[in-house]
Amino acid sequence: MKPFLVLETGDPVPSLRRHGGFGHWIRVAAGLPGRESHVVRVFEGEDLPDAGAFAGVLISGSGAMVTDRQPWSERTAGWLRGTAEAGHPVFGICYGHQLIAHALGGRVDDNPQGREMGTVCLDLADGAGRDPLFDGFPGQVPAQATHLQTVVQPPPGAQVLAMSGRDDCQAFRWGEATWGVQFHPEFSVGMMRGYIRARADALRKEGTCPRELAQAVRPTPAARRVLRRFIHLARQRARNGARNP
Repeated sequence: MKPFLVLETGDPVPSLRRHGGFGHWIRVAAGLPGRESHVVRVFEGEDLPDAGAFAGVLISGSGAMVTDRQPWSERTAGWLRGTAEAGHPVFGICYGHQLIAHALGGRVDDNPQGREMGTVCLDLADGAGRDPLFDGFPGQVPAQATHLQTVVQPPPGAQVLAMSGRDDCQAFRWGEATWGVQFHPEFSVGMMRGYIRARADALRKEGTCPRELAQAVRPTPAARRVLRRFIHLARQRARNGARNP
């Protein structure tokens, strides 16, 4: 079985790095054994491999901003555009979600609704029930989120799958096998609370009580299921491709 490629676009906040990097968090949440994942730290300039050697590609979150157009980010965006257009399964999380949107002709900018953080309620869009990653979910799904920027204009031809009170594009699909999710399916309750603690000063300045926000954090198993469904779908496609070269 081909492994999965995980592109790290940054590191977790310092207080949580003892739990490993984003690649490790994603691998564990996705249920992938270590031998079935290969991590490339694109934000440190590591080379991007041939996507065809992998069952699928996962792109992490980051403290960076897509609108900064950093050279490593723009290089990765170009690679992602070619990978998605070639039909390889792609799944972006937070910054990864935004970078896919940018790569495919969408627009990313500061969220007009401001910071979104904590356990949020996703409202599934009409048609999400026909999507292989969201099929069978109730109309509302809890998920962990932390971001300042967002996809303000999805890529041409993309289908928005979920929204929230502060974000009109919490998830989208482009083509048959490319997804972006603004939320963090890899976050545990402890990780989400750790991010809230790390952003406590900024939250207070914005008029949000970090203690109350942390107390409201809840488990989000359905959001994690979205990630695991992507892994299952990508594996199926890889197996079918192996049977039908």
